[in-house]
Amino acid sequence: MDVFRARVRARRVLLPLAAGACAVALVGGCSSAGGAAAPERSTQTPVPHVSNELQDDYQTVIRNVLPSVVQIEASNSLGSGVVYDDKGHIVTNAHVVGQEKSFKVTAATGGQSVTARLVSSYPEQDLAVLKLDTVPQGLKAARFGDSAEVDMGQIVLAMGSPLGLSGSVTQGIVSATGRTVSEGRAGGGTGATIANMVQTSAAINPGNSGGALVNLDSEVIGIPTLAATDPELGGGSAPGIGFAIPASMVRTVADQIIKNGKVTDSGRAALNITGRTVLDDNYEPAGVAIVEAPADGAAGKAGLKPGDVITRLGETEITTITSLAEALAAMQPGDEVTVEYVRGGSTHKAQVTLGEL
Repeated sequence: MDVFRARVRARRVLLPLAAGACAVALVGGCSSAGGAAAPERSTQTPVPHVSNELQDDYQTVIRNVLPSVVQIEASNSLGSGVVYDDKGHIVTNAHVVGQEKSFKVTAATGGQSVTARLVSSYPEQDLAVLKLDTVPQGLKAARFGDSAEVDMGQIVLAMGSPLGLSGSVTQGIVSATGRTVSEGRAGGGTGATIANMVQTSAAINPGNSGGALVNLDSEVIGIPTLAATDPELGGGSAPGIGFAIPASMVRTVADQIIKNGKVTDSGRAALNITGRTVLDDNYEPAGVAIVEAPADGAAGKAGLKPGDVITRLGETEITTITSLAEALAAMQPGDEVTVEYVRGGSTHKAQVTLGEL
């Protein structure tokens, strides 16, 4: 499944409604010259107003969380962010910040923009942390939920700045958990392969990246990051299929960046190689050729060398560099796994103790 970065590079264009159209049609239709017929009196008994509890829940969540959501403006892109603490740290996507160091940040609830600067970016997980120069009044730190409690069918709201419409909210459910999704590099993407993503039907549009996916307890359960694309629609968005980085990973990365200025413990498994996809005689992907395998890395210690072509990792067939990254994303550093590879036309196997990304 292809995915695109949910950010926007151009300002929105709002089309006005047609002036002069009938907004409400009465019994006799839109009257022209000649007058309008008098409306008939209703004989029905008025229905008393009944409070919609779900609607009240939505509005409560929006009031609670929207002050924790911001719009992030870079020189060539626009995205969203979430207030991480009361010191002015903002968590967002790495692909929102790109290569830039300084940004304009505006609260979703309105007000003047303030300057923020990059603390550090971690493209491998598509996350980044900014620091506001000054903390505007009214901003508050978001409350992050427990990723272990996120389950299919839970109602969620996505908050951010789709197409630059700051403070927008969409509604959906958790469609699935535990998804592993790979992000392309085209258009400024990081190329990250991210495990344990939350899939949601809440609309995720360009500009939502880095915002908040929220449950009805007003907890941020994920950072919206990707939307699926449909090749049959010419690469356009596939409605109702979006992905968010789980809150647990957001906290892991953000806490390390705030404390150390960088990620020091990724918790992600790696073979510690540089590789590339190779094709067979029919020009079909057929494995990952090792370009570099340092002797002190996981693959190097197990005897793998440049020129070897990896075709299987554990029970997973490997055909591309993306399939290798996705297989590794489901594993942990220190796991032992069988790697099947081709060297000199012969197939071999090696037991590899996985390293860290």
